[in-house]
Amino acid sequence: MRYLFIFLLSCSLHAIELSPSNDNASVYFISPNDGESISGKVTVRFGLENFGVAPAGTQVMHTGHHHLIIDTDLPPLNLPIPADKNHVHFGKGQTEVEIELMKGEHTLQLLLGDFRHIPHDPPIFSKKITVKVN
Repeated sequence: MRYLFIFLLSCSLHAIELSPSNDNASVYFISPNDGESISGKVTVRFGLENFGVAPAGTQVMHTGHHHLIIDTDLPPLNLPIPADKNHVHFGKGQTEVEIELMKGEHTLQLLLGDFRHIPHDPPIFSKKITVKVN
């Protein structure tokens, strides 16, 4: 935790150079679909076009890894993406996950992060979708 604080402090003191993306890169949900009713567990599959997937810590041009944003808005797009119950990291390069959501309506959105968990420039994020858990 101490090292994360030092990293964030150094980021606030110096401008962070953002990794470039492609203008035609896009990230999207393969499943579930917007407006879909689901049971408690759902497999969320991530789609990516005109860009590559690489694990966190691996610096390769025009690659990144997925972050699933649950029930909240996008974080600041010039800082490392938080890691908490609303910002789920897939730093090993995963392209799907099984999650369990409580009953009710939930929003999901994807945000691609670079090797440092920082969004690209321009940022690559999906449309926010809504799912209803029965």
